[in-house]
Amino acid sequence: MEYTLTATCHFGCESVLKRELMDLGFDIIRVTDGHIEYKSDAAGIFRSNLWLRTAERVQINMIEFTAYTFDELYENIYAFDWVEILPPDANFVINGRSYNSKLFSISDCQRITEKAIIDKLNVTYNKDYYEKTGKKFNFEISIVNDFATLYLDSSGAGLHKRGYRTTQGAAPLKETLAASMINLSVWNKDRALYDPFCGSGTILIEAAMIARNIAPGILRRFNCEHFDFLDKSEFRTIRKEAKDGIDRDSKLNIKGSDYDRSMILKARNNTQNMNLENDIFLFTKEVRKVELEDEYGVIITNPPYGIRLDDDTLDRTYNNFKALLDKLPTWSVYMITDYEKVTDVFSKPDKNRKLYNGKIKTYFYSYLGPRPPKEFYGKF
Repeated sequence: MEYTLTATCHFGCESVLKRELMDLGFDIIRVTDGHIEYKSDAAGIFRSNLWLRTAERVQINMIEFTAYTFDELYENIYAFDWVEILPPDANFVINGRSYNSKLFSISDCQRITEKAIIDKLNVTYNKDYYEKTGKKFNFEISIVNDFATLYLDSSGAGLHKRGYRTTQGAAPLKETLAASMINLSVWNKDRALYDPFCGSGTILIEAAMIARNIAPGILRRFNCEHFDFLDKSEFRTIRKEAKDGIDRDSKLNIKGSDYDRSMILKARNNTQNMNLENDIFLFTKEVRKVELEDEYGVIITNPPYGIRLDDDTLDRTYNNFKALLDKLPTWSVYMITDYEKVTDVFSKPDKNRKLYNGKIKTYFYSYLGPRPPKEFYGKF
């Protein structure tokens, strides 16, 4: 059976997610801000959750219709055969959002959607009360420009929750955004990678997982694995193929440092959770004192920014970072930050992309170094 799916992502990362979906063989229907719709079979629902590095969630588009009134909302939801989807003990929750629509009360849309589902279930189950003690089904009723879509979340916890980051700092970068930054860079496993503000190690771990062909969801489970209406016959095979396809032979040159030793200890713990402790070299050092011998390497980093630091500390941090870059003329540099003086401290970037780190509007600055000569590749 064919399904329409919607994968969500950080604003500004749509092109990266689209490329991922196309690489997995999916046909794209539509790209909008933070959302990509595509076609899939049941196996593809599981494959999407297991393999997408930059998606936040994978949702199943259950019903789509125009709704100007609450009666239209109720009737269209009620018309669906919910017994085919929900067992009598299903723990289903209705979330909601509305934008530029006549039905602007989100709480009313949620309430009417739930009532329509229960009324339809009662045609078969005839229950006075639904305990909701069974498996979780998270729905979202979304009404945009009077067009309603009822989504069923196939992921469960957000896909940025890979399962390896058991320790983190005060302002962690989401794994999905870190993967997007890596995919927007020129880095590949034949080049050195360094993060001078590595924190709990997210960028480094995501890079090593890409290099090793480790599926980002390999450590966790997804809600779609308990959806009885799906044909799950291929799910176990897909997970086994992912484990068998891990590259255990390539040599990697991935390093990270932080001035805070406690963060390095957290990063080491996280690399061990992913069995990557031998692939990532971590050390404690102030950025201005770092010395790197590699040529044509790539820096991808999330330096400090935001309201947690005063202006003097930020200025000093970025000037120290600039001192390091002055010693690395052949390296390419990528940083995500909302620091307003980037172009004062550094030269004008080759590229500048707006990304949202949570609710913070940031910019992803790209400084491209010289192209490595042919004899450089394969030296690891």
